[in-house]
Amino acid sequence: MSGPKRVRAAVSVATVWTSPGSPRPLDEPALRHPAAITEWLAAMTVKDKLDLFGGNRIQTQMLFGTEAIVAEESGEWVKVLIPEQSTRKEGAGYPGWVPRRQLAEASDEAAADRWAEVVAPRALLSLRSQNAAIELSFLTRLPVIEETKDGVMVDTPHGAGFLPKDQVRISGCPASSGTEAEHAGRRLVRQGMRFIGLPYLWGGMSSYGYDCSGFAYSMHKSQGILIPRDASDQAVQGQMVERDRLEPGDLLFFAYEEGKGRVHHVGIYAGDNRMLHSPDSEGCIELVELNGYKLAKEHCISRRYW
Repeated sequence: MSGPKRVRAAVSVATVWTSPGSPRPLDEPALRHPAAITEWLAAMTVKDKLDLFGGNRIQTQMLFGTEAIVAEESGEWVKVLIPEQSTRKEGAGYPGWVPRRQLAEASDEAAADRWAEVVAPRALLSLRSQNAAIELSFLTRLPVIEETKDGVMVDTPHGAGFLPKDQVRISGCPASSGTEAEHAGRRLVRQGMRFIGLPYLWGGMSSYGYDCSGFAYSMHKSQGILIPRDASDQAVQGQMVERDRLEPGDLLFFAYEEGKGRVHHVGIYAGDNRMLHSPDSEGCIELVELNGYKLAKEHCISRRYW
């Protein structure tokens, strides 16, 4: 008996919407194939970005090649579940709707034994069959077909593609600029520092824009550590850490009602009483001093996953 139907994201970044009716006319660039993510983001005002959250429009995003399970189909839209993004919302994976044009059927072949993962902030994938190129996000992961002297041939939803060797790592090689003696927490902070100045995006899971929990999720993933997708789920797993025991890479959670209410934000402890985080739709990824920070009184718990 065959299992559930599986698909892969066939665009650089597939935005996962709350419902087929969630996108606004101004979101059309994000719905295209290929998706025009840079154009979409550049055209939005702060008010437009705030409405992505206030209007409950976006759930999350999928990077090129990410596999998902088909839960429902409705016209030109497909409801997917994303297994690698765990959530209490749905046991099989993070749920949401994606335009059918941005998906391709997943291969039935056995899982690859080698993968190429993008370690540059962006990487250019050359598609041999289409004589075209796609700009990929940090952490995009594709099966390796063959390694060459100057690059890697990978399997994509559009056939074989080529990535420069200096923009990827193969399989489990750590993507770090530090020494192997450093623990994973310090290494994930080093990765996060590369994105200081990147504008916040609600639901963002790519190097075009992260939300707070997407940033924490992705920096952990850069070290081979999968954590839950949302801050509220991240805050109840992992190892609890007392404030005086914090180390770089630990996650700091903030809740309404001065820490007694619902968790609404997460940041990465960067050492020396500083936090690295993606703050809100009006800001960019930043490194801040915790003493005197506007959310300091809302700190409710800290967790360690590395």
